[in-house]
Amino acid sequence: MAQMKKISILSWNVNGVRAIMNKNFIKWLASANPDILCIQETKAHSEQIPIEIASLKGYNSFWASAEKKGYSGVGIISRFKPRSVSYGIGVEALDFEGRVIIADFGEFLLYAVYFPNGKSRAIRLEYKLNFYDAFLDNIDRKRAEGHNIIFCGDVNTAHTEIDLSHPKENEKSSGFLPIERAWMDKVVEHGYVDTFRLFNPRPDNYIWWDYRTGARERNIGWRLDYFFVNREFVPKIANAYILSEVPGSDHCPVGIDVEINL
Repeated sequence: MAQMKKISILSWNVNGVRAIMNKNFIKWLASANPDILCIQETKAHSEQIPIEIASLKGYNSFWASAEKKGYSGVGIISRFKPRSVSYGIGVEALDFEGRVIIADFGEFLLYAVYFPNGKSRAIRLEYKLNFYDAFLDNIDRKRAEGHNIIFCGDVNTAHTEIDLSHPKENEKSSGFLPIERAWMDKVVEHGYVDTFRLFNPRPDNYIWWDYRTGARERNIGWRLDYFFVNREFVPKIANAYILSEVPGSDHCPVGIDVEINL
């Protein structure tokens, strides 16, 4: 008879996997002890991943990198060996920046994603919106095939007004543009659920703070990192949380606890 087990999945934009190594990352990882950790913005090719992470005892690791060095990149570190692992969303014009790893764990597909930032110029906002649409098409197809979906990572958009400190002042800033927020509305309309809001409906819960202004100490921030699951999978989500006390990056980790069958 199958037994239920609760596993923890964390996600963290580390703002450079080599940089985080100098900030007690391995010590933190041992203390947090996740079953699965998804990492965004590694800023490293696979051969540049520190050996202490790439060959961490008891974990399998998988990495995707951008063609451009020192840019983007995602990883998955897992105690459980996935049935299969794939990279990208199947659109050549969008997949050269190493933004997606998909791990099939049987009961669910886990997408570790570093969504584009649209702030620098109009062409990057266009790329971001194209990526958004292609990504949603991808997970919709997989869900239609019968898969449960967990996607996590830095979405680079605050969804609602309670997801950032100064919504009115940022209505014309990428990361809170109406067109970006409308895509997140569309994600919800397609039947995906923001897990954190299942457990915490309150404002002032942020995951990114501007280094330059010392915003973290004043909790002037944005909630840009999420775990979404398809609606049918919600009963498997035992908890969702933000680890706002964890230093080392301008983002902090976020996580969920999932009940799975063994």
